[in-house]
Amino acid sequence: MMARRKISLGQLAEQVDITPANLSVLKTGKAKAIRFSTLEAICHALDCQPGDILEYREEAG
Repeated sequence: MMARRKISLGQLAEQVDITPANLSVLKTGKAKAIRFSTLEAICHALDCQPGDILEYREEAG
């Protein structure tokens, strides 16, 4: 979605008011959780819905 909107990680981090490092953790799928307010801000900045940027993956057990 960032590529479609032609926005860099740094630009998005600034718009969402999150550190680039934390945004990178979200982007790479290594985050365990995300605040709804952060998800809302990302969706607002990218003009998208949560389903456009999230996907469910079962954990290997």
